[in-house]
Amino acid sequence: MRKWLRRIRGALGMGFTWAAAWFAVGSVPRWVFGVYTDLPLPLLSGALGFIAGVTFSGLLVLTEGRRRLDQLSLPRVAGWGAIGGVLLSALFVRGASLGWGAVLAISTTFAVAAAVSAAGSLALARRPVRRELPNSRGDTAEAERTDVAHPDVSGARSDA
Repeated sequence: MRKWLRRIRGALGMGFTWAAAWFAVGSVPRWVFGVYTDLPLPLLSGALGFIAGVTFSGLLVLTEGRRRLDQLSLPRVAGWGAIGGVLLSALFVRGASLGWGAVLAISTTFAVAAAVSAAGSLALARRPVRRELPNSRGDTAEAERTDVAHPDVSGARSDA
């Protein structure tokens, strides 16, 4: 049960992260080019980004569920993201009843956007986490741990 709750929390986190990124990209036409629509593009993009992120997370669990992040390749994850984008575009086009030209444009756009988002998500997840020691004053390069046995030059362990 705990495993499923972690996966659901991860999928929601991925969805919200993608929603924020897609919201920011969706606001570019509005603020830069002055495009105003009945449904604001940033809201539409954010909602689609959330759905795409959750879809990608589900695909990743189904296909690569037993692998760790360091075992996943960037092109493979981007491919799964593109597949998730195509699935999202199928739902979007089905609901919007568009012609074949629009279907091709939307499918390509969603596939590229989801592939870039997937690759970016993996790159962010692989980024090392920088943590500070508790009660540190900022300069931890000079700090030395005294509670751990340190090997000397010869390789023998000695207590410090």
